[in-house]
Amino acid sequence: MKSRLGWLNGFTLDLLEWVPSWMRRVRKSMLIFRLNWPHSKQISCKMFSRLKDEEEWEMVIKSEDMEGCPEDLVSSARQAAIDRNHDGPHDHVITLGRSLVEPFLTYSSRRDLRKKAFEAFSQRGELSEERDNLSIATKILRLRKRQAKLMGKSTFAEFQTEDTMAQSPENVLKLLSDVWARAKDAANREREMMETFLTENGESLDGGFQPWDWRYYAEKVRQANFNFDESELKPYLSLNAVTNAVFDVSNKLYGLKYVKRDDIEAYHPDVNVYEVRRNKGDTDEDELVALFLHDNYARQNKSSGAWMSEYRSQKKNLVPGADPIESIPIVSNNNNFAKGSGSTLLSFDDGVTLFHEMGHGHHGMLSDSTYRTLSSTSVLRDFVELPSQLMEHWLSEPVVLKEHAKHYETGEPVPDDLLKRLKAAQLFNEGFATVEYTACALFDMAVHSLSAYDDDFDLAKFEKEFLEEQGMPQGIVLRHRPAHFAHLFASSGYAAGYYVYQWAQVLDNDVYAAFEETGNVFDPETAERCRKFIYSSGNTKPPQELFRSFRGRDPDISFLLKNRGLV
Repeated sequence: MKSRLGWLNGFTLDLLEWVPSWMRRVRKSMLIFRLNWPHSKQISCKMFSRLKDEEEWEMVIKSEDMEGCPEDLVSSARQAAIDRNHDGPHDHVITLGRSLVEPFLTYSSRRDLRKKAFEAFSQRGELSEERDNLSIATKILRLRKRQAKLMGKSTFAEFQTEDTMAQSPENVLKLLSDVWARAKDAANREREMMETFLTENGESLDGGFQPWDWRYYAEKVRQANFNFDESELKPYLSLNAVTNAVFDVSNKLYGLKYVKRDDIEAYHPDVNVYEVRRNKGDTDEDELVALFLHDNYARQNKSSGAWMSEYRSQKKNLVPGADPIESIPIVSNNNNFAKGSGSTLLSFDDGVTLFHEMGHGHHGMLSDSTYRTLSSTSVLRDFVELPSQLMEHWLSEPVVLKEHAKHYETGEPVPDDLLKRLKAAQLFNEGFATVEYTACALFDMAVHSLSAYDDDFDLAKFEKEFLEEQGMPQGIVLRHRPAHFAHLFASSGYAAGYYVYQWAQVLDNDVYAAFEETGNVFDPETAERCRKFIYSSGNTKPPQELFRSFRGRDPDISFLLKNRGLV
């Protein structure tokens, strides 16, 4: 077996000298599968299965403990208590689901409870002695180092970035470092504003400003400096309203129509099923484009986060005699919104998440490739987030919000004054958000750039020392710490690749600028180019070529820096 594998490795390395990039990717995947897949996949699945803290951990509190929290959060916490069989009439439950714990950290005036919730949230994957995720992650790192060595690379980061738009860890770090320095400065200014707010209001914090204080006081400063309260906006952002908005944007841009099919039974009663149809050319006749499943609510035993998946991908090369329906994609968008006892109200960030996943959905539904392996989201990892992040921009458009953001009880449209205050406040706390993400991307690249993981390698120690070296601003921690960093360790897809969101932000801000430059964010000609080159082409052409075909030039980072308030 050893000599046979050595021959395979040598053959692969020779082959790499002349085969085209897409063949390298196929060969690379086969080699990983034959040599490492069964063991590393088993370990990754084991780690992912141990991320049960989000399902199992709960903080049971009473009505009076919800002091400072808006009505919709109180309602969601009460519903969570009912769902978890806490029968007390005043019982409320805060879980580690992001749509519950983050609003609690933002609004709860109980610092002791914020600390308890934050510490549990930041220690997911470490809360039980039975779940030693750090040791599992270290085993995965060693296996990845072996993969890289088999492919003639010195590190997994070098191996993983070879077939990407970035092409090397050095190019990744060039982007991240440019943003990191600016984001740190912005975050430190934001913390200083909060500390000034504390002083002016005669408040002091035992132990100084801590991570469980950031969201709470950021919201206080947002209200004081910009007269904007997130809870004012939520009644206008019901799940139904935001869903209607994203469907309408989808229709105006790409002509997609969503027809609800209550007669089709899904895998859970909360899942809605839609036929997605589009007109045939210039005729009034329409055709089926896709089936779309919308799975929006958090529930026990459902994976955390938000994602798009496909039960069947688009393709044209059907076997003779096959039913044409086999070419139609079946696409699912999955979210984890806290279900309200009445209407489910979303934060603006929740709405952005819903639009983001619909961008991935468009990538699947608008795909127009002959071969399944080249269709839909089967593109380079640092291109795949462009379609999703691009879609986020339309939720911020006043024309979209005025049409669809209507009060869930009265039906009144969102006031113009509230939209103005939203726009004025949007860039506040962007330093925090950018640091929280970029630190994760830098950590990912650093830990996968190590040449060895010795027997005494301590992942928690590496994290601590790395963040100190990077000058992590006080009061911020990694958004995803190693023990629960599923993007890195539940599979290898985003390993040494978490940077792709920021890489794609350069692209999506540039692409959206093309719409803005026309004076119409629904400009038909720009939308058609976007459909053709961004959403429909899959991996049939190199992504650099697709971007140039759409924009007529290479990407420009200035649009990202401007929109993030980093210039």
